[in-house]
Amino acid sequence: MSDKPAEILSEEKATTFDAGNRIVRGLIAAGGAGITLFIVSTMLFYPLPAMMQRAGVLMLCLFIIFMQYPLFSKRKALAWIDWLWAALSIVVCAYVLWDFEDLVNRMGDMNDIDKVFGALCVVMVLDATRRAIGWPLPIVTGMFLLYAYFGNQISGNFSHRGYDIHRILNQMYMTTEGVFGIPLGVVVTIVFLFILFGTFLERSGGGQFFINLAVSLAGRLRGGPAKIAVIASGLMGMISGSSIANVATVGTFTIPLMKRVGYRAEFAGGVESAAATGGQIMPPILGAAAFIMSEFTHTPYLTIVVLSIVPAILYYLSLFMNVHFEACRTGMEGMPEEEIPKTSKVLSDGWIFIFPVITLIVVLTMGFSPARAAFSAMGMLIVLSLIKASTRIGPTVFWESLVAAGRNTVGIAAACACAGIIVGTVSMTGLGIKFANLIEQISQGHLILALMFTAVASLVLGMALPTTANYIVQASVAAPALVALGLPVLTAHMFVFYFGVFADITPPVALAAYTAAGIAKGDPMKTGVIATRNVIVGFIVPFLFVYHPGLILRGPVEDMAMMIPSTALAVVALSAFVGNYLHRLCAVWERFGLLAAGVLLITPGWMTDAIGLALLVGIYLWQRKTAKGAAYGPAA
Repeated sequence: MSDKPAEILSEEKATTFDAGNRIVRGLIAAGGAGITLFIVSTMLFYPLPAMMQRAGVLMLCLFIIFMQYPLFSKRKALAWIDWLWAALSIVVCAYVLWDFEDLVNRMGDMNDIDKVFGALCVVMVLDATRRAIGWPLPIVTGMFLLYAYFGNQISGNFSHRGYDIHRILNQMYMTTEGVFGIPLGVVVTIVFLFILFGTFLERSGGGQFFINLAVSLAGRLRGGPAKIAVIASGLMGMISGSSIANVATVGTFTIPLMKRVGYRAEFAGGVESAAATGGQIMPPILGAAAFIMSEFTHTPYLTIVVLSIVPAILYYLSLFMNVHFEACRTGMEGMPEEEIPKTSKVLSDGWIFIFPVITLIVVLTMGFSPARAAFSAMGMLIVLSLIKASTRIGPTVFWESLVAAGRNTVGIAAACACAGIIVGTVSMTGLGIKFANLIEQISQGHLILALMFTAVASLVLGMALPTTANYIVQASVAAPALVALGLPVLTAHMFVFYFGVFADITPPVALAAYTAAGIAKGDPMKTGVIATRNVIVGFIVPFLFVYHPGLILRGPVEDMAMMIPSTALAVVALSAFVGNYLHRLCAVWERFGLLAAGVLLITPGWMTDAIGLALLVGIYLWQRKTAKGAAYGPAA
């Protein structure tokens, strides 16, 4: 359920210190288990104030990061500064736990110790984020801090009165509008539980079950391995919501299969990375940013899940059709029959993994919190796993899952603490209102221009920031501008969320595509371009649901009944245009006819829908009639 930071800082990533250092390895394992036990105990048995709970989790996360990622990365042992930094991270965060009541009482009137620890906390969060996920997010956060301090020296609309160091530290360390803000709070109370659920599911064999199920369903189809990638990544995305982790899990199986049946390396990597990225918009879990959206918009998480259903289906339909047309165009076949397991056998072996997902959906549908749903799904999984020895979550697997879940949380926790500094700065300086005014001026009140500006900004930010951090920044500065232009709050946040997700496959910096290219041994840039091309229709969907709320199940039922099928047909037409294939290779006029059909089908109105449908069906029937012997006919 994590996004980029958690994936990059996964348990599987090799550390730079000597793997034989048992003390360090033991401390990291203890810290990982400690995060799990601390969060679960404070949620179920010993509730703590929000700031105390977040401080306790951040303390362990910073400790693990400083242990696992040394300052001098080329060395095989920790330096004295790493040990010092790890020890200070405990002191700085434990201070909040120990002196919490007095800390709250003197908020705004910091003493000398508060100031020192506050400064250390901010610097440690920046450094930990840099070690875990790289320089971009700390640099962006540093720019926001400089803006808070030097704002009075800026002329124009972005000027503010300026804040001294003490005021900034008070905001970031002494309140829940900085380091210990909503982003970190969502990780602690919701995101972590889904990471834990995904860890239990994976280690009990659930990941392999979903892959086997996809093989049994799509293996016989033309270009089967690519369709397996689409289905398996969609299924895994339902429970992981993580682009890179999805690529690493499913791609190691599907990419070699795709290459074996004839797909070139870049296409195989592009398909897998696009399919994996869709996991962040795939209900019922989505990506971590969706939980933060629920908090920012004060919207029940179930509502966000429901709104995401149709856009997610359209995204995967676009990818599936592109894969199908590519397979047909190049004359590919399915997998050998002997390599395809029977669906009945797959289900009989792994049926226990279906019920936890069903439990998750049912509990959410009943109106309970995401946390309750995650606990219920985990409980169901642990109980059902005992039925078979091959799936049993015994003491060893249980302990390893506790450790892995904690370790897989530290990256996203550091990133969200860092993003909390950005949110605190925006809140303190009024930057969100200033940015909203700027967008309104640039767009001159035209919503479409504001949407295009926001989409580009999200994709550019996504080159540097993880999806969650990208969403937090855009939700703080860009979404208010869209709301000011008349867009409903939730629609505005959904729009920036989607484009933040798509940044994972959009060149020149596309981490999911780069990961897939590494597995496929292909060119990363070409892989990113192909991934983007395969879901180009998906980039249109956020614009469509802005103007046609029926796609996110808002508005009159008759509008939904007309818009959803016509948009699905438009996806088929536009995918055929991109792939230059419908029933056979397209002549020039046929290809542009498909483009026209797609545009007509997404244009509201029964007349345009009827013309678009007639054009699509007409081209298909013409191609069937003239397929044999055509100079532009099917490829061999």
